[in-house]
Amino acid sequence: MKKYFFVLILLIGFKSFAQESKVEAENLTKTEKAEFPGGDEVFTKEFLKMIHGYIDLRKYAVNGQFTFLFDVTTDGKVDNLKVLPKVKDSELFIDDMNFAIKRVKKKWKPAM
Repeated sequence: MKKYFFVLILLIGFKSFAQESKVEAENLTKTEKAEFPGGDEVFTKEFLKMIHGYIDLRKYAVNGQFTFLFDVTTDGKVDNLKVLPKVKDSELFIDDMNFAIKRVKKKWKPAM
């Protein structure tokens, strides 16, 4: 009987010192990406139209694919354009691409 009593006291002691995890309600927020009116395909068409309309591509010896990274400000304007991969003497190319992307008239719907 003493053994059962001792085990019972021991189990109650373990239970009282056990960590209790409190489940906190996480603030889940739904985020949305920035959107161009009409979608990405419409933006690509507009951007290519501005490139071919305002920039002489013959002066560049570009070969391959480039990735354009940019930020959309809260008022829907494009800012902070980056072109990847970086190539030697690409400053003029990046400046011309920045000019072409700013010529796209429609504004983006900013991310939420």
